[in-house]
Amino acid sequence: MNLAIFASGTGTNAARIIDYFRGTVNVKVCLIVCNKPGAGVLAVAEKEGVPTLLIEKEPFFRGGAYVDELKGKNIDLIVLAGFLWKIPEALVRAYPGRIINIHPALLPKYGGKGMYGRHVHEAVIAAGEKESGITIHWVDEHYDHGEPIRQVKVIVEPGDTPETLAKKIHLLEYEHFPKVIEEVLTHLPNHR
Repeated sequence: MNLAIFASGTGTNAARIIDYFRGTVNVKVCLIVCNKPGAGVLAVAEKEGVPTLLIEKEPFFRGGAYVDELKGKNIDLIVLAGFLWKIPEALVRAYPGRIINIHPALLPKYGGKGMYGRHVHEAVIAAGEKESGITIHWVDEHYDHGEPIRQVKVIVEPGDTPETLAKKIHLLEYEHFPKVIEEVLTHLPNHR
């Protein structure tokens, strides 16, 4: 099974996913797709010897959504790991039931446009929430909307800051995301 990881930032989740599947014979991270020149995930890809595809807004949203490039790599599953653009309908249609995302909150709360990273943690703390966590979900044509696959919770302590909450959330992501990807792959039909 061939994975494409879409990321916009440092690539810490991408690095964990690559490491998790290192040495397996049936799963390969064969493409990192990024929308930000100079993003840390590109350095992760270079270090790991994973090919990259730097995408641009116009062809992504109004062109072919890079579907031909993904099909050319025989991608079985697209994994969004800190990818900040909404996925266009053309890509969702080309990969039905084959795109998953991780979100740093318990959806449907604190999701949608502009709700990523620090913005999510600030909103959770400002609302006085007692818990937060991660949601791993299927991707559809709406931000943070697809059917949840797994949610994992963490307690928001009275003294937590956006930074301390982010650390707790990152630990959940690193622990659970690769395992859920593996579970999803075992249930995917073997045809493209």
